[in-house]
Amino acid sequence: MKKSVSFCILLVISVMLVACSGKSSSDGKKTLEVALWDENVSDAVDASIESFEKEHPDVTVKVTYTPFAEYWTKLRTSLGGGSGPDVFWMNGPNFYQYVTSDLIKDLEPFLQGDEEFAKENYYPAVVDLYSYEDKLYAAPYFVDSVGLFYNKKFFDEAGLDYPDETWTWEDIEKVGTELTKPEEGTYGYLNQVVRNQAGYYNLIHQAGGYVINEDKTKSGFNTPEVKETFEFLNRLIEKKISPNAQAQIETEADQWFMSQKVAMIPEISVHAAEYEEVLGEDLGVAPLPKGKVDTSIVHGIGWAMNSKTKDEDLAWELIKSLSNKEGTTVMAETGFATPAHMEISKVWLDSLPNVELQVFLDALEKATAYPVSERTSEWQTVETKEIQGAFLGQKSIDEALEKIDKEMNAILEEEQKD
Repeated sequence: MKKSVSFCILLVISVMLVACSGKSSSDGKKTLEVALWDENVSDAVDASIESFEKEHPDVTVKVTYTPFAEYWTKLRTSLGGGSGPDVFWMNGPNFYQYVTSDLIKDLEPFLQGDEEFAKENYYPAVVDLYSYEDKLYAAPYFVDSVGLFYNKKFFDEAGLDYPDETWTWEDIEKVGTELTKPEEGTYGYLNQVVRNQAGYYNLIHQAGGYVINEDKTKSGFNTPEVKETFEFLNRLIEKKISPNAQAQIETEADQWFMSQKVAMIPEISVHAAEYEEVLGEDLGVAPLPKGKVDTSIVHGIGWAMNSKTKDEDLAWELIKSLSNKEGTTVMAETGFATPAHMEISKVWLDSLPNVELQVFLDALEKATAYPVSERTSEWQTVETKEIQGAFLGQKSIDEALEKIDKEMNAILEEEQKD
């Protein structure tokens, strides 16, 4: 009986070892698995993978797209269980957590002596975003800077000049009022109170404030600058220049703009192609109106490697194929997003010749990096809940900001102890 049990245990262990020794397809080829969430980039990703597979005929690459709402839960579960994709998209809010949990691999050893990849070729803000203790953990793929999209038809019908680089917050309020038509259910501006990257993070920094200080030890939410920001946003809603928070929760910002219910919307560059397809020649884009400081938030996506991948050299070759000049050129030509590769970002300008995409490249020169820390997701959960609660009338803005500040500082203090 003991021999039978021992044999079964050995058999199970053998099966497990085979299962963990590497992935292979039915035709005997090695398989690399890739995961991301936006199918709009599929043409560019497919082209890079096709090129990679030609150079590596013994490898098959399998790509899985998972909706963003499910992506992180699915990814964390699979990686934590010792499996998961070999290569996958990483974003700023989740980066520190994945690094400190040893779920993604340090890329520095692969960079050393590799003449085909140099960090200096990529926008510094995104390199910094995906670096931990001066080591790169995700290869920059594309960047998201923010601009002011507008519908020219609203301005033409009102006989108003289009937004330009001279605009300030005062212009949003003044012109937004003139463009708002309550009887038609249209608004002059959408103030993005339920989203941070395209919305209030920009205004906080334009007001001279900060979300988190440079050494990531202190919240900036309970400061005069942040209070000024949210008073401005609230005033836009009270004056009915912008849809209120409940309306923004019920209907996505993109739908407000593409259904021509709002004249202006601050949004990231990745939406340019979609907006142009819907609005055509009526689409315009200008720099974000300035506050006390002329800045905006920049974020970006990087390609990370599973720390437990069995084919790390092949995974690195695939990451290079996706993020190098050739890979980002394909993406740039589709108009999907601004490549993080600085040289290739210029190619993107020609992808939508009727849209002033230079606005987004100019924004990168004076942008502020997306605010993150080791436990970003925890304090952002508090932030989102409290801000939405305030704009839904459940508490005052000051009460919400004070609570965010208190709980965020407690989280940051815990980070310092880890």
